[in-house]
Amino acid sequence: MTDGGLVTTLGDSGDDELLRGVAAGDRWALRRLMDRHGSAMLALAERTTGNAADADELVQEAFLKVWTMAPRWRADGGALFSTWLYRVVLNASLDRRRRRPLHALDEAGDLADPAAGGLELAVASQRQSVLRGALAELPERQRAALVLHYFGETSAPEAARILNLSLSAMESLLVRGKRALRQALARRGVTGLGDVL
Repeated sequence: MTDGGLVTTLGDSGDDELLRGVAAGDRWALRRLMDRHGSAMLALAERTTGNAADADELVQEAFLKVWTMAPRWRADGGALFSTWLYRVVLNASLDRRRRRPLHALDEAGDLADPAAGGLELAVASQRQSVLRGALAELPERQRAALVLHYFGETSAPEAARILNLSLSAMESLLVRGKRALRQALARRGVTGLGDVL
Protein backbone atom coordinates (compact mmCIF):
# COMPACT_ATOMS: atom_id res chain seq x y z
CA MET A 1 0.00 0.00 0.00
CA THR A 2 1.28 3.47 -0.77
CA ASP A 3 0.38 6.74 0.88
CA GLY A 4 2.04 10.02 0.06
CA GLY A 5 4.81 8.22 -1.79
CA LEU A 6 5.69 5.93 1.12
CA VAL A 7 5.33 2.19 0.80
CA THR A 8 3.82 0.56 3.85
CA THR A 9 3.85 -3.09 4.77
CA LEU A 10 2.66 -2.64 8.32
CA GLY A 11 -0.51 -4.79 8.20
CA ASP A 12 -1.25 -5.77 11.78
CA SER A 13 1.93 -4.22 13.13
CA GLY A 14 2.46 -3.25 16.73
CA ASP A 15 2.07 0.32 17.90
CA ASP A 16 5.82 0.96 17.95
CA GLU A 17 6.22 -0.15 14.36
CA LEU A 18 3.25 1.98 13.33
CA LEU A 19 4.83 4.94 15.13
CA ARG A 20 7.98 4.46 13.11
CA GLY A 21 5.80 4.66 10.00
CA VAL A 22 4.14 7.83 11.29
CA ALA A 23 7.57 9.31 11.98
CA ALA A 24 8.41 8.66 8.33
CA GLY A 25 5.28 10.57 7.26
CA ASP A 26 3.07 7.54 6.56
CA ARG A 27 -0.55 8.66 6.93
CA TRP A 28 -1.77 5.08 6.63
CA ALA A 29 0.16 4.15 9.79
CA LEU A 30 -1.52 7.02 11.63
CA ARG A 31 -4.92 5.84 10.39
CA ARG A 32 -4.13 2.33 11.71
CA LEU A 33 -3.31 3.81 15.14
CA MET A 34 -6.52 5.83 15.03
CA ASP A 35 -8.54 2.75 14.08
CA ARG A 36 -6.89 0.75 16.84
CA HIS A 37 -7.20 3.30 19.67
CA GLY A 38 -9.67 5.95 18.53
CA SER A 39 -12.92 4.51 19.90
CA ALA A 40 -11.44 3.86 23.35
CA MET A 41 -9.97 7.38 23.43
CA LEU A 42 -13.28 8.88 22.33
CA ALA A 43 -15.15 6.97 25.05
CA LEU A 44 -12.63 8.12 27.66
CA ALA A 45 -12.82 11.76 26.57
CA GLU A 46 -16.61 11.77 26.40
CA ARG A 47 -16.99 10.19 29.84
CA THR A 48 -14.47 12.61 31.32
CA THR A 49 -15.74 15.81 29.69
CA GLY A 50 -19.41 14.85 29.47
CA ASN A 51 -19.54 16.39 26.00
CA ALA A 52 -19.33 14.49 22.70
CA ALA A 53 -18.19 17.50 20.66
CA ASP A 54 -15.38 18.29 23.11
CA ALA A 55 -14.39 14.62 23.18
CA ASP A 56 -14.15 14.44 19.39
CA GLU A 57 -12.02 17.57 19.28
CA LEU A 58 -9.72 16.34 22.07
CA VAL A 59 -9.13 12.98 20.39
CA GLN A 60 -8.31 14.71 17.11
CA GLU A 61 -5.83 16.91 18.96
CA ALA A 62 -4.31 13.85 20.63
CA PHE A 63 -3.70 12.17 17.29
CA LEU A 64 -2.23 15.39 15.95
CA LYS A 65 0.23 15.15 18.87
CA VAL A 66 0.95 11.57 17.82
CA TRP A 67 1.81 12.83 14.33
CA THR A 68 4.18 15.48 15.70
CA MET A 69 5.79 13.40 18.47
CA ALA A 70 6.29 10.18 16.48
CA PRO A 71 9.84 11.08 15.35
CA ARG A 72 10.82 11.42 19.03
CA TRP A 73 9.04 8.27 20.26
CA ARG A 74 11.35 5.82 22.01
CA ALA A 75 10.03 2.26 22.05
CA ASP A 76 12.40 1.51 24.93
CA GLY A 77 11.21 4.52 26.93
CA GLY A 78 9.39 2.40 29.49
CA ALA A 79 5.81 3.36 28.64
CA LEU A 80 3.54 1.68 26.15
CA PHE A 81 2.14 3.92 23.43
CA SER A 82 -1.40 3.14 24.64
CA THR A 83 -0.49 4.25 28.18
CA TRP A 84 0.95 7.49 26.84
CA LEU A 85 -2.11 8.10 24.65
CA TYR A 86 -4.54 7.43 27.51
CA ARG A 87 -2.61 9.92 29.65
CA VAL A 88 -2.65 12.58 26.91
CA VAL A 89 -6.41 12.21 26.33
CA LEU A 90 -7.24 12.03 30.04
CA ASN A 91 -5.18 15.13 30.90
CA ALA A 92 -6.64 17.10 27.98
CA SER A 93 -10.15 16.02 28.98
CA LEU A 94 -9.64 17.03 32.59
CA ASP A 95 -8.24 20.40 31.46
CA ARG A 96 -11.21 20.95 29.15
CA ARG A 97 -13.64 20.06 31.92
CA ARG A 98 -12.05 22.63 34.23
CA ARG A 99 -12.33 25.40 31.61
CA ARG A 100 -15.79 24.50 30.33
CA PRO A 101 -18.75 26.84 30.88
CA LEU A 102 -21.21 25.75 33.54
CA HIS A 103 -23.96 24.62 31.15
CA ALA A 104 -23.34 23.50 27.61
CA LEU A 105 -26.19 23.74 25.13
CA ASP A 106 -25.99 20.05 24.24
CA GLU A 107 -26.71 19.12 27.88
CA ALA A 108 -30.30 20.25 27.38
CA GLY A 109 -31.07 16.78 26.03
CA ASP A 110 -32.92 15.57 23.00
CA LEU A 111 -36.58 14.99 22.46
CA ALA A 112 -37.60 11.38 22.12
CA ASP A 113 -37.70 10.25 18.51
CA PRO A 114 -41.26 9.15 17.69
CA ALA A 115 -39.90 6.41 15.39
CA ALA A 116 -39.58 2.82 16.55
CA GLY A 117 -36.81 2.57 19.12
CA GLY A 118 -37.06 6.26 20.01
CA LEU A 119 -38.09 5.53 23.59
CA GLU A 120 -35.13 3.18 24.11
CA LEU A 121 -32.76 5.82 22.73
CA ALA A 122 -34.27 8.46 25.02
CA VAL A 123 -33.92 6.16 28.05
CA ALA A 124 -30.30 5.39 27.14
CA SER A 125 -29.60 9.11 26.67
CA GLN A 126 -31.18 9.87 30.05
CA ARG A 127 -29.12 7.10 31.68
CA GLN A 128 -25.94 8.61 30.21
CA SER A 129 -26.96 12.07 31.40
CA VAL A 130 -27.53 10.83 34.96
CA LEU A 131 -24.19 9.02 34.91
CA ARG A 132 -22.34 12.11 33.59
CA GLY A 133 -23.90 14.22 36.33
CA ALA A 134 -22.97 11.72 39.04
CA LEU A 135 -19.41 11.38 37.72
CA ALA A 136 -19.07 15.17 37.67
CA GLU A 137 -19.62 15.23 41.45
CA LEU A 138 -16.67 12.95 42.14
CA PRO A 139 -13.19 14.16 42.98
CA GLU A 140 -11.06 14.34 39.84
CA ARG A 141 -8.80 11.35 40.60
CA GLN A 142 -11.73 9.10 41.54
CA ARG A 143 -13.54 10.09 38.35
CA ALA A 144 -10.42 9.46 36.26
CA ALA A 145 -9.87 6.03 37.85
CA LEU A 146 -13.48 4.95 37.27
CA VAL A 147 -13.58 6.27 33.72
CA LEU A 148 -10.33 4.56 32.78
CA HIS A 149 -11.09 1.21 34.38
CA TYR A 150 -14.84 0.79 33.87
CA PHE A 151 -15.45 2.85 30.74
CA GLY A 152 -12.02 3.05 29.12
CA GLU A 153 -11.50 -0.67 28.74
CA THR A 154 -8.23 -0.62 30.65
CA SER A 155 -7.19 -3.10 33.30
CA ALA A 156 -6.55 -1.84 36.83
CA PRO A 157 -2.75 -2.22 36.40
CA GLU A 158 -2.84 -0.27 33.10
CA ALA A 159 -5.05 2.45 34.64
CA ALA A 160 -2.61 2.64 37.57
CA ARG A 161 0.29 3.21 35.14
CA ILE A 162 -1.67 5.91 33.32
CA LEU A 163 -2.40 7.73 36.59
CA ASN A 164 1.13 7.11 37.97
CA LEU A 165 -0.20 5.10 40.94
CA SER A 166 0.69 1.81 42.55
CA LEU A 167 -1.80 -0.98 41.95
CA SER A 168 -2.91 -0.94 45.60
CA ALA A 169 -3.48 2.84 45.43
CA MET A 170 -5.49 2.36 42.22
CA GLU A 171 -7.62 -0.36 43.80
CA SER A 172 -8.26 1.86 46.81
CA LEU A 173 -9.19 4.75 44.51
CA LEU A 174 -11.61 2.50 42.62
CA VAL A 175 -13.28 1.38 45.85
CA ARG A 176 -13.68 4.97 47.08
CA GLY A 177 -14.80 6.09 43.63
CA LYS A 178 -17.46 3.37 43.35
CA ARG A 179 -18.74 4.25 46.82
CA ALA A 180 -18.91 7.96 45.95
CA LEU A 181 -20.55 7.19 42.58
CA ARG A 182 -23.12 4.97 44.28
CA GLN A 183 -23.97 7.85 46.66
CA ALA A 184 -24.16 10.40 43.82
CA LEU A 185 -26.44 8.11 41.84
CA ALA A 186 -28.63 7.45 44.89
CA ARG A 187 -29.20 11.21 45.17
CA ARG A 188 -30.54 10.99 41.61
CA GLY A 189 -32.83 8.05 42.37
CA VAL A 190 -30.60 5.31 40.93
CA THR A 191 -30.13 2.55 43.48
CA GLY A 192 -27.78 0.12 41.71
CA LEU A 193 -24.49 0.57 39.90
CA GLY A 194 -25.47 -2.32 37.65
CA ASP A 195 -27.89 0.03 35.89
CA VAL A 196 -25.04 2.21 34.68
CA LEU A 197 -21.74 0.26 34.88
